[in-house]
Formats: sequence, structure tokens, C-alpha cells
Amino acid sequence: MESSDRSNQALAEHLKRLRTSRGLSLQDVSGMSGVSRATLSRIENAEVSPTAETLGRLASAFALPLSQLLTPLEPGFSPLVRRDEQSLWADPSRGFKRRALSPPSRQLQLEMIEGEIDAHQRIAYERPSVPGHEHHLVLLAGSLALTVDGVRHELRAGDCLRYRLHGASSFETGDEPVRYIIAMA
Repeated sequence: MESSDRSNQALAEHLKRLRTSRGLSLQDVSGMSGVSRATLSRIENAEVSPTAETLGRLASAFALPLSQLLTPLEPGFSPLVRRDEQSLWADPSRGFKRRALSPPSRQLQLEMIEGEIDAHQRIAYERPSVPGHEHHLVLLAGSLALTVDGVRHELRAGDCLRYRLHGASSFETGDEPVRYIIAMA
């Protein structure tokens, strides 16, 4: 089984566990997230990989940071995670890659994510998974239009934007791919 197939299967199983542990039906999650029941079923059966927007909707429905939706937290804490052990998720339809840089931990609040988005892409989230979640985004390469709660910010390499997310957000790339680090607390 390829790495992406294993990742899809692990994500599918985790999403199903989250749903069933909360006593929710597919219809319940559909109503909470706006994702169709049929799509949820296909995701939980690892027939399809969710898009970035779909994961955003599911994170909001479960009121979990996206990282906890993608990577179940381990009960123990290991302070070091090697690059080849870091969780990587991709949305090929958007040319989006998301790598969890921080070791997973229930004991610590801050987490760091590395993101890469291809040129000429737009990824939009209707609402935050956790309202008021603090973000610090440092753009490492490219240029990015980041809209947060209706305010558009034009970022260039080296810029840092600090914000609390309460509403919709979107990431729009220009003629070049972008790479960024985001710290969330």
C-alpha cells in the first residue's frame, strides 16, 4: 500500500472514530459541516481523499484544530519528531501540502505547521475550526493574499501576519507557489 493510501485509510478510520465516539450519525455530521452524507461516507471508507475545504468544514463541525483532525494525538509525548516521521497531508486538486512540524501532544497548546500551495490557487474556509484560535503565519516563499474575517492582507516572503480567526478565511496564491510556517495557539 502506498503512503498516500495508508494516510487516507488512517484519516478515514480516525474520522469515523471521532464521529461514532460522539454518538453522531453521518447525517448529523453532514448537517453540522455542510458536507453531503454521501461524501462523508466515501471519506470514511477511504474511497476519496477530502479537499482542504472539506477538512476545514469537518474540523469546524468537530470543534478541533485541523491538526487534531488529521493526526490523532498520541497519549504519550515525545519531544522530538524527525522530518520523515512528521504527518503530511496533501490535497492534489489544489496543489496543497500540509506538514505537522510539532510533535503531537495533548499537554501543549502551540503547534507549528508548514504549508505549500501551488501557483494560481484559492483555498477558502467558511469558518474556523476553533473560533478565536491565534495564528502567526510567516511567509517563506512566494506572495500570498490571506483574507481573514473579511480583511485582505498581501504578504511577501519574510512577512509575518498575526491574527485571531473568528470567521471566514482564504489563501490565494499568485504566479508562484508559496511556502509558509504557521504557529497556532
